[in-house]
Amino acid sequence: MEWAKWDIATEVKELLDKSPNVNILRNREEVIDLALKNKENKVFVVDYKIDSSSKDEAVVTRCKNGFVINYLEKYMRRRDPDCTVIGDNKDTDKVKFKDIFNKDFEQTRLETFEWLKKQALAVLPIKVGGDLTGYHGLLIAPDNAGFFIGGLADLQGIADLEKMETGFKPMAIIYLAPPFRHTHFNGKQLVVHNRCEKVHEIFSYNLYPGPSAKKGIFGVLLQIGENENWLTLHGSCVQAETPYENITTIFHEGASGGGKSEMLEYAHREHDGRLLLGKNKVTGKEILLRLTQSCLLKPVADDMALALPSFQKDSKKLNVSDAEQAWFIRLNHISEYGTDPNLESICIKPKEPLIFLNLYGVPDSTCLIWEHTEDEPGKPCPNPRVIIPRKFIPNTIDGPVEVDYRSFGIRTPMCIKEKPTYGIIGIFHVLPPALAWLWRLVAPRGDSNPSIIDTFEMISEGVGSYWPFATGKYTNHANLLLKQIVETADTRYLLFPNQYIGAWSVGFMPQWISREYIARRGAAKFRPEHLEYARCPLLGFVPSMMQLEGEKIPEYFFRTEMQKEVGQEAYDKGSEILNTFFKKELKKYLSPEISPLGKAIINCCLDDGSIKDYLELIPFGW
Repeated sequence: MEWAKWDIATEVKELLDKSPNVNILRNREEVIDLALKNKENKVFVVDYKIDSSSKDEAVVTRCKNGFVINYLEKYMRRRDPDCTVIGDNKDTDKVKFKDIFNKDFEQTRLETFEWLKKQALAVLPIKVGGDLTGYHGLLIAPDNAGFFIGGLADLQGIADLEKMETGFKPMAIIYLAPPFRHTHFNGKQLVVHNRCEKVHEIFSYNLYPGPSAKKGIFGVLLQIGENENWLTLHGSCVQAETPYENITTIFHEGASGGGKSEMLEYAHREHDGRLLLGKNKVTGKEILLRLTQSCLLKPVADDMALALPSFQKDSKKLNVSDAEQAWFIRLNHISEYGTDPNLESICIKPKEPLIFLNLYGVPDSTCLIWEHTEDEPGKPCPNPRVIIPRKFIPNTIDGPVEVDYRSFGIRTPMCIKEKPTYGIIGIFHVLPPALAWLWRLVAPRGDSNPSIIDTFEMISEGVGSYWPFATGKYTNHANLLLKQIVETADTRYLLFPNQYIGAWSVGFMPQWISREYIARRGAAKFRPEHLEYARCPLLGFVPSMMQLEGEKIPEYFFRTEMQKEVGQEAYDKGSEILNTFFKKELKKYLSPEISPLGKAIINCCLDDGSIKDYLELIPFGW
């Protein structure tokens, strides 16, 4: 009983002592073998006994290139945005367990322990935040949930117990109890954070790994940072190396669906090699660009990035490093062979088996990432995924890097005269730092989100766009974000839309094209004559012109009011939608805890401040 030597609570040791079998996993091969319970299985059904019957949760299929997981319920194929609750009585702005269920969490916690004592268990020691933090965690799970265990092992990395000089002391423990979703929570996903004195407990009552194996650990890092005054940011980071060997580092943030993973992808090309900038949904007109050579992409982080104080030293730019060991990549935009040859080649013939979710899987065949499971006949699941260890991805950069540009992404709907919306954002905008902070407080989730169960109106993802995973106080995070922006004055800020620019369907092309343009500019600052005020002050500046390898981008792609399908009246209505949304979301930050500078910036927005007003609050170099 190796756990007898671990620095864990007596009740946890007792849980492991009473289990009929405990398998401590030490490497990826052991974890992968567990996914199908034994090496001979081609298909394995993950089920749990509930009362006198059995409930099938997921089907795991062995394919040539990995394991394909399909949930029996459509609801389980995406993250429920309201699934995270707090089980303890410490300070928080999140919903507490007892507020929903009218009882303390402790009773359910003990019932979870009693259930786990009766199960054959798999125990996985993990890293928390990678090697740079020095933190470790532990997963305790029923051993038939091998695919969930494998997902966590890949995402966070397996801790090497033999190399720990001072013994194993997990500061976070995840307890997985899938049937409680049915027996206690009416079929709903639920992840309960219970912040004890010495350990941060996560109780995962569902089998979709997003809320707990991934975002649950994100919540742990956010809580540590809130206590120690540093941040784990919700974004991807890439170094773009131009054909002339100049390197520009871009860190891209945003709510779910905001283009974080896509920032690490090469621009999708047409069959003739050109780039489809956009298609006008009213006239059918297409605009295609010739770009003979793209930048070489060197990925740094995909979704979670550490911004530890030790990274900064004397730098006036933001410094970040990956907080994960693998990436949870959404594949809904991969609709046919050849859409993304780079990603397809990694997934079709990987170095080791991968874990796929919500894709068709036939035993001993190759899982193809454009064959998405259907939620219903003719309607593919919008959230197919693959977990790829970052060591399998070419050209990755380890360790902290200096960020030249910090961008923010938002999914935008079509905007036309007949139906004005907030889809008025141009191909890219330059934001003053004060406005960049406001966008990170409001963090619009945007239109038609593919990753989570969503509503149809614009909703805030919350401070930092990571609020759904946080456990503490949102004003603390708002202050930390503002402090970070002020202290990293040499990093500049951009805003990218995706899906639509006015009447034009653009997908993720705005950030791909802008990445190429920004990288070619390199360290060159925007001179005042290169930027003009956007008609909507919340959108900062627009470029006066944009040219890429001799190809000029039409002006109506960064001034959407110039589109004849939009016009000034529809643009102004879209501007009012953004203004109303910002004001509604920002008022809650006007508490005594917000910093004086933060209060001034928020009041500037509430008073319909101009771009010049924002520049006076935090000046920045062009």
